[in-house]
Amino acid sequence: MAGRPRGVDDAVILRAVVEVIGRVGPAKLTLAAVAEEVGLVPGTLVQRFGSKRGLLLALARRAVPDAHVLQERAREGCDSALDAVFALARESVADVDTPQRYANHLAFFCMDLTDPEFYEHALAMHQAQRRAIETLLEAAVSGGELRDGTDTGALAGSVQAAVAGAGLTWALDRQGALAERVEHEIGTVLAPHVRRKT
Repeated sequence: MAGRPRGVDDAVILRAVVEVIGRVGPAKLTLAAVAEEVGLVPGTLVQRFGSKRGLLLALARRAVPDAHVLQERAREGCDSALDAVFALARESVADVDTPQRYANHLAFFCMDLTDPEFYEHALAMHQAQRRAIETLLEAAVSGGELRDGTDTGALAGSVQAAVAGAGLTWALDRQGALAERVEHEIGTVLAPHVRRKT
């Protein structure tokens, strides 16, 4: 069996896949377009991933982090657990700066919903994000940022729903930046639970 082609790490290739999906969507993505993005020939991608489907599945698998990793990454540079919730949400939309890119990434998500193999990874990502948000909200209760007795499980679900809804409404009304819209919607969801400073 031929050795693994060297020179470009899989992480770099999968990052290029995200970029190409943002530009053209998953239906129009080709191995040639991804190869050109990273300076390889399409045959190298076939050798590593087998097919376009194999490449997209590799991206789906790589996108599923451990909830603890998500939470720790969000906490970096944040003064509080609530700041980290906002940071995590911003990171989740970092690749989307235009409504067209949003639509293209949404098309990939629709594949996640209809294809059992992709769905497995999408669900795992969703659950990891939910656990990370809930852990951060629990830390916010312990740290006195949120009211005692806050149902952090239910609130984590509302935060996720706010992020998803913010993307759709932003893509339609096209006002401001998506990250700002997401922060606003999360702030609205959290506001009734925030402990007032005395």
